[in-house]
Amino acid sequence: EVQLVESGGGLVQAGGSLTLSCAASGFRFDVYAIGWFRQAPGKEREGVSCISDTDDTTYYSDSVKGRFTISRDDATNTVYLQMNSLKPEDTAVYYCAADPYFDGIWWDESEYDYWGQGLQVTVSS
Repeated sequence: EVQLVESGGGLVQAGGSLTLSCAASGFRFDVYAIGWFRQAPGKEREGVSCISDTDDTTYYSDSVKGRFTISRDDATNTVYLQMNSLKPEDTAVYYCAADPYFDGIWWDESEYDYWGQGLQVTVSS
């Protein structure tokens, strides 16, 4: 059974930090690019970051560049999203997702085959 399980969310004050984890099982993790998406209340889901499978190239949306860092550990089938200098506008449900045929179009949801259930991140002002 394919599973992506996010953890590490919660409530944090503005300026604080959180690290999200995405633990994968049931598929060959090391040949999938992994992305993070988020959906704020009343807004569409948007791409936040992605890490490729081949050479660990990382990608970030403009809104999080310089504050968030994505990394992966293929030995433990886990991807991390370190989030620093958090802002109230980072409040959203965060999802990780797996893309088997990465072509650089990391922000497009349709590229991803598997999704986690999502977890809440709330940044208070």
